[in-house]
Amino acid sequence: MTGIAVCVGTVSSIKHLWETKIKKARDDLQRQKELRDRASVGRLAHVWEDRITLARLKQKVVTEEGRIILRIEKEEWKTLPTALLQLANLQEWQLHRTGLQSIPRFIGSFMNLIVLDLSRNAIREIPKEIGQLTRLRELLLSYNRVKSIPEDLSACESLEKLELAVNRDLCELPIQLSRLKNLSHLDLSMNQYTAIPDAVISMPALEWLDMGGNRLQDLPEDIHRMENLHTLWLQRNEIRFLPDSISKMTNLGTLVLSSNQLQDIPVCMENMVNLRFVNFRDNPLKLKVTLPRMVMSEEDEDDREMFGREFMQAYIQESKSRDTKINFKSVLNVAIEAVQEDSLGL
Repeated sequence: MTGIAVCVGTVSSIKHLWETKIKKARDDLQRQKELRDRASVGRLAHVWEDRITLARLKQKVVTEEGRIILRIEKEEWKTLPTALLQLANLQEWQLHRTGLQSIPRFIGSFMNLIVLDLSRNAIREIPKEIGQLTRLRELLLSYNRVKSIPEDLSACESLEKLELAVNRDLCELPIQLSRLKNLSHLDLSMNQYTAIPDAVISMPALEWLDMGGNRLQDLPEDIHRMENLHTLWLQRNEIRFLPDSISKMTNLGTLVLSSNQLQDIPVCMENMVNLRFVNFRDNPLKLKVTLPRMVMSEEDEDDREMFGREFMQAYIQESKSRDTKINFKSVLNVAIEAVQEDSLGL
């Protein structure tokens, strides 16, 4: 009887073990099925989210003058979804005040982009993929938090307009950007530049430059290399003197130098015949020049003051007159000394 009991006990143990394994296998299969179901639901939910996002983006697309534009303003889009890739035919982005924190790295897929306007956001970095946009003509990133510019931007061979105003910490520009042979408009105002970058001096097509509100102290002696420049804004800096080479900028028509530390105006500037608008207001110039009174309206009087060309010419004439008097006095003193020496010799 004992042998039979042992046999029955052994069979019972084996049966229990087998049933446990079967139950575990069934439970594993059930869990796997649940995970697959959850994954399917997740994928389906993600697909639907993408579709909803894409539909929302499509509502922001307009066509103006034959150009396809994505326009979003005052809506929160801290990041841009990959669903945007479904709109790769966009030619212009206008995203303002959206809180956007970064330019997506898939930006390089938008090969048809002509204008990328992301002004007034919170962007800190420009990805190197920006260099893949060879048709881009305008890059507008003013009022952001950009701290550096990638040299890859130099590959945007069609770029004509670059605006980086009011990024606060921006203080350098890669020399490679001098390769931008079509760039004619550059705004670097309200940043931390202490000198005009070499890349800017070497830009061959530059016509309009704003570096107002930086910390510029001196202008480079080779500033005349910007031979195509017709507008130069340098207001609210710390500029102390102007190099004589500025008179070689023969195409310059507008020069704004208000609120600097200038003490003098170079005499050679009187030969800048194309200079139509110039402003020296709020500088500690050493000569006090008063323009002759004329009968004119208050508006004309304000224009006369603001443009400053008449003031500049009057200042230069006063400076030349004083130099002549000083030279005359020097010559006279030398002559008197010579006469006195001759008299003593007699």
